[in-house]
Amino acid sequence: MKENTNQNNEMAQIDLMRIGKAVWKRAWLICLSAVAGAVAALLITIYMITPMYNSSALFYVNNGSVSVGDAALSISSSSLSAAQKLVDTYIVILKSRACLNDVIDYAGLDRSYDELVGMISAESVNSTEVFKVVVTSPDPAEAKTIANAVAYILPKQISTIIEGSSAKIVDYAVVPSSPSSPNVRRNAVLGFLAGALLMGAIVVVWEIFNTTVRSEEDITQCSAYPVLAAVPNMNAHSGGARTARSRSRGAHAKKKGNSSEEGLLLGNVSFAASEAYKLLRTKLQFSFVDEITCPVIGVSSALAGEGKSLSSVNLAFSLAQLDKKVLLVECDLRQPTIAEKLSVRKTPGLSDYLTGQSELEDIFQLGKIGEENPVHVITSGRVPPNPIELLSATKMSKMIGALREAYDYIILDLPPVGEVSDAIVASKMTDGVLLVVRQDYCNTVALRNAIGQFEFVGSKILGTVFNFSREQKNAYGYYSKRYRYKYAYPHPQERAGDQDPSDQS
Repeated sequence: MKENTNQNNEMAQIDLMRIGKAVWKRAWLICLSAVAGAVAALLITIYMITPMYNSSALFYVNNGSVSVGDAALSISSSSLSAAQKLVDTYIVILKSRACLNDVIDYAGLDRSYDELVGMISAESVNSTEVFKVVVTSPDPAEAKTIANAVAYILPKQISTIIEGSSAKIVDYAVVPSSPSSPNVRRNAVLGFLAGALLMGAIVVVWEIFNTTVRSEEDITQCSAYPVLAAVPNMNAHSGGARTARSRSRGAHAKKKGNSSEEGLLLGNVSFAASEAYKLLRTKLQFSFVDEITCPVIGVSSALAGEGKSLSSVNLAFSLAQLDKKVLLVECDLRQPTIAEKLSVRKTPGLSDYLTGQSELEDIFQLGKIGEENPVHVITSGRVPPNPIELLSATKMSKMIGALREAYDYIILDLPPVGEVSDAIVASKMTDGVLLVVRQDYCNTVALRNAIGQFEFVGSKILGTVFNFSREQKNAYGYYSKRYRYKYAYPHPQERAGDQDPSDQS
């Protein structure tokens, strides 16, 4: 119970931190919305709201012993509460139809009783025996005229209705010099706050309901499996780890117009990407017991387009860099891409062998990126009408079993598990599955579903690869700049001799 409570508290803290980061990240948008709100409020106030003017008259309550009809009231002159009662009584008399009709007649107004009663308000001044009658009108002269008409008519009405009491004029109304409303400054401030709060609320709500995977924490919250590596955009060159030979190969590939090596290890990639795959390779080496002489690793994803085929190729070549014999098998028979990435032939391939159209020795190819550490490749072959039946056939499992004896590692490029069921079938032949999760592309719902499907058939999930990670690119930024000279570029005396730094060990 205590562990669950701690876990819930930790998740709540992470959510609050994530929301805080989202608000901070979009602070510029919130500020822009606040400014837009202030400008909109300002324009509405100036051009759409009619200015209103207040003019007021002050009255003093005569506090004697008075009688209203047959009822007698004994009021002490020192009693402020009694004065307040009289003020309330005078306000009722003021807003009576008889009183305001007399005001209309006296001032010669072209207004009805209902219009006039909405323009007049009255209240006591600081709970004293003085009360104020305020008239609000879009015309300042009219406001003054009505207020002074009330000052003339109201005392007469009071003395007629309430014997022994009267209201005396303290101050007559004057023409107001400036509008009382709208308050331009206040409305601009309110518009600023409203814009900021509205956009802030939108950001928070969007963050709460947005299930897109944006960070490693999003993965760990919906998965019990570790993030083995965070791979940045493969083509975001930092230049830090690119040797003279790799740079010349990249330039040569561009000159030929061949983009097959884009995003592949030993090709035209960033230092951070190369290091990420080395980290992934190292962690995978510790994921298998000694009894497994040739681990079969499946690489899949929840959705199509997350870079699982590219990850399969790069993982295979990264393992080959350790002088391991590696086989890459393309099990995505519906939408194959490896042949194009490695510039090898698509057929004959896996589907041709499984359907008996080709022999096993005829489907092997040698995939190269540069001239070192080649990888044996089996492409998908012709697109079959029944890929799931082929992958689940006994011939497929026997082939993988036989190939274990000839290789150190076998990498299976599986289809996305969230799209088709082929990956679930093929995963049964693996010793572990890697899930590639692309930042700002995959969502937590699809990721949970993918994990659940592999767990349902008993496949071992080794962990996840956080692909196209901006966080990893930033993390390696300082590192690559600090060590660029030491690890990537030759020393001045070596430049003079035109020595290739990749030959150094």
